[in-house]
Amino acid sequence: MSSVPLVRSTPPSMETLTPPITPKLNGDTNLQPSKKFIEDPEHVPADANIPDNYVTYTLKHQKSLPPITWDNWYKELNWLHVAILAGAPVVGLVGAYYTPLRWETGVWSVVYYYMTGLGITAGYHRLWAHRSYNASKPLQYILAFFGAGAVEGSIKWWSRGHRAHHRYTDTDLDPYNAHRGLLWSHIGWMVVKPRRKPGVADVSDLTKNEIVRWQHKYYLTLVVVMGFLFPTVVAGFGWGDWQGGYIYAALLRLCFVHHSTFCVNSLAHWLGETPFDDKHSPRDHLITALVTIGEGYHNFHHQFPMDYRNAIKWYQYDPTKWFIWSCQKLGFASHLKSFPDNEVRKGQLTMQLKRLRETQETLSWPSDNSDLPVISWESYLEQAKSRPVICIAGFIHDVSDFLDDHPGGRHLLTKHIGRDATTAFFGGVYDHSNAAHNLLAMKRVGVLHGGAPHGLEDRTIPPSQRLRIARYNEIGGSGYSSAAHSDGEGLLG
Repeated sequence: MSSVPLVRSTPPSMETLTPPITPKLNGDTNLQPSKKFIEDPEHVPADANIPDNYVTYTLKHQKSLPPITWDNWYKELNWLHVAILAGAPVVGLVGAYYTPLRWETGVWSVVYYYMTGLGITAGYHRLWAHRSYNASKPLQYILAFFGAGAVEGSIKWWSRGHRAHHRYTDTDLDPYNAHRGLLWSHIGWMVVKPRRKPGVADVSDLTKNEIVRWQHKYYLTLVVVMGFLFPTVVAGFGWGDWQGGYIYAALLRLCFVHHSTFCVNSLAHWLGETPFDDKHSPRDHLITALVTIGEGYHNFHHQFPMDYRNAIKWYQYDPTKWFIWSCQKLGFASHLKSFPDNEVRKGQLTMQLKRLRETQETLSWPSDNSDLPVISWESYLEQAKSRPVICIAGFIHDVSDFLDDHPGGRHLLTKHIGRDATTAFFGGVYDHSNAAHNLLAMKRVGVLHGGAPHGLEDRTIPPSQRLRIARYNEIGGSGYSSAAHSDGEGLLG
């Protein structure tokens, strides 16, 4: 989630990029999309003509600012951001020392925290940055007003940075790249001048929105009114606490809203699990959700960014989701987008299989059939004279280290040395457990010439390997080869 842009910026210039290569058909026919697929043929989005190698080329050719040192650090600070982010808590804490907190003001501060926080989470983030639902004009104005009260930049400014964050996650074109450290992604990217321009992201849809244009035009006025005057006036006229309203509901409330948002860029990329995809840094965690008004299920969000939900389970904390849902029931919101449950579950299954594969690779497995020597029946009988080997389902097993541990007693093994114990093992004497089958497979030392008896071929694979996780290039092999490796995702073999 994008954090607090406090001043306006302009999109990166495209003049330094290599011109896109337009593919040709038969040497002279441009492969242009049909105009029926283009919403506005006269409009060219900011990212319409970027080259396919945009990220690589930009990182290679676009110069970044020099490293910050003890000699130049004061020149590299964004002093406006420093003043706002440091001034509000300092003045607020000093003021709180001299201003008793009335319970009415305390309640109002919490309420206004949620109101301005929802302006960001339900408005800036899920409505405008991700277009995850449609909102009526009254709701849009309300969210625009309270979003301005969070003092995190205009809708257009904020959404432009956030779209760049999603498109270029964990790269140097990500404005708040989590790989640069927790402090950088939390607040460093705002108090220090950006080391390079953020990646290009189109916000032409927002430019066409009259409410977004209005808020962008009058943003500074709205910041003063909604960020400071409104919470103060409510407390002043409501119960006569003008000073407390300014200190607690305006200044200190603002600090909590800021750092709540910052945690989505920092904490949500550092704390928690990756139940849907671990390719990038976003993570899911309840603590992050609690401090961000429900934006803490960030791994889900980066996988399904246009979903109006962050939390998909009913018991997960996501008041923003319920706010949007309630607005729909009241007729103020519509077209709530959610990814198909089938696709969401695929993402979960992929990671579950990957975790199982990781566990699987820490275990020892039987030798592959192709690695075992083929032994004739005569050779088997000869070897049985000097070592305790038993034939079961076409495999020769050395049970020397298990004679004294056999639950049924040593005698039940010794009587089958040099014999075929297939019938006895598969239920004739005892219908052995999965554990017995798995352990037996680890004792294979050879394959009997002629293979397994007819009808027992499927039983030659021990239970632990019948649902073995196999990579795509292992399918079609022996069925349980442990020698192949690839970077492919796990499949259920």
